[in-house]
Amino acid sequence: MMIDKSASRLYVTDRLEQVRNVHLTKDQSHYLVRVMRRKIGDAVVVFNGLDGEWHTTITNAGKSSCTLLVDQQIRPQIIEPDIWLVFAPIKKARLDFLVEKATELGVANLQPVLSDHTDVGRINHDRLCANTIEAAEQCERLSIPVVMPLIALDVLLRNWPQNRRLLYLDETGQGEPLASMVNPGVKDAILVGPEGGFSPPELGSLRALSNATGVTLGPRILRAETAALVALACWQSFGGDTCVKRIR
Repeated sequence: MMIDKSASRLYVTDRLEQVRNVHLTKDQSHYLVRVMRRKIGDAVVVFNGLDGEWHTTITNAGKSSCTLLVDQQIRPQIIEPDIWLVFAPIKKARLDFLVEKATELGVANLQPVLSDHTDVGRINHDRLCANTIEAAEQCERLSIPVVMPLIALDVLLRNWPQNRRLLYLDETGQGEPLASMVNPGVKDAILVGPEGGFSPPELGSLRALSNATGVTLGPRILRAETAALVALACWQSFGGDTCVKRIR
């Protein structure tokens, strides 16, 4: 099916199947009708993270209410790489950038943590969720990352799942090169510390964790958001997106 590349693309929560109506939220309706100037009969591409990507047609285009008729599936759902990003919150604009780009790079789970040297003690969870949705819509991704509540690093480590390896960026230079540690058959999470680095007790806890491994990105000192994105790109290159599979 040939799809108009200019068609708007939206994330919806409805189940998607042929000859089904999808009712957009007030904000989505405003965006389509007022911002994008879409009208009845125009095409809209939608996805929900479960049923793949679908072509729809606008059947009602009111100011605050818009209805789409689901026509045909464009892409089936796939199993995406299950990579988590654990990170210390940073200042607002840089955090927005980090979440947006991490979504584009295919992260499955975003876990903010409070560490001893974290400068930012709060996050706007709703804002971060909105950033992930907007980024997924723009990059043609078929899923939305899960944004977890803010948690203390020591609590997270005490309850870390045994079936997931934690690759933490070790600024002391004692870590292994990240590229050499990527294994497509292993569930991984990448931990990026705050600008001030991990405290000695935190490094001790990380080194004591049986399924945690210190890794390095090289000799340069990187800002937190840069390090996170470099690490994700490296992980995806060596063990991520090349392994995706269709599931529906």
